[in-house]
Amino acid sequence: MRVYCRAYDIDLTDYEIPPEGFSSFDAFFTRKLKPGARPIDADPDVLVAPADGRVEDLGPIERGSTFLVKGRPYSVVELLGDEQATAEYEGGSFAILYLSPRDYHRVHAPVTGPVTAIRHVPGTLYPVNSIGLSHVPNLFARNERVVVHQRSERHGRIASIMVGAIGVGRISLAFDESVLTNDDRQSGLRVYGDRAPQLSRGDELGTFHLGSTVIVLIAPDQPSQPGHTPPTSSRLCVERGATVRMGEPLARRERAQ
Repeated sequence: MRVYCRAYDIDLTDYEIPPEGFSSFDAFFTRKLKPGARPIDADPDVLVAPADGRVEDLGPIERGSTFLVKGRPYSVVELLGDEQATAEYEGGSFAILYLSPRDYHRVHAPVTGPVTAIRHVPGTLYPVNSIGLSHVPNLFARNERVVVHQRSERHGRIASIMVGAIGVGRISLAFDESVLTNDDRQSGLRVYGDRAPQLSRGDELGTFHLGSTVIVLIAPDQPSQPGHTPPTSSRLCVERGATVRMGEPLARRERAQ
């Protein structure tokens, strides 16, 4: 752990360190923040960054449910593992956050609202760095991932997609410990219905047990007329290549004129 901290220039100031030290490398890697280390933006119209990381890409979700990641088109249906859910996000927007080895690796709710469903999509654990992106076609679609669907009064439907990477033996969920990744028998859709976990912005969604990527999908407002899909009213307020911390603004709800 000391070698790892030196290699990646990790500052542990913001983290809780057990009096007896970390019991394992996994305990160190999944370390928790000290209370108040990541203040949540006070504006209720802000959709916050779910994790510390770099904004790899962002933009609109074009009709046809594809967008470019590292210069390649990726299908939203492949990411979500659900064709019906894909249609709901057309006309919305997306942001991809890459978590480097030095980053905090817990993922938090970007909005306030219930978790309506989750989907575990099994896959192969390829690296999400430049090597993997260059040599593995459709990398983000093939890696194991967990999709967390939330419904927010201010931002509508939100999907937070936790994408596994090389060496990520497990993705755990804070609100549902029964979800087991790396087990195809646990794959598929889980709808919560009346038992929907109620989360506020900044509440913990889950943890990467080693590094990876989070993709946030924001659905557009419901159409005012049949056949008309307006642009989303939640506007991304970060730039490609920016570094963000959990709790900082990622998108902002624009009030109707």
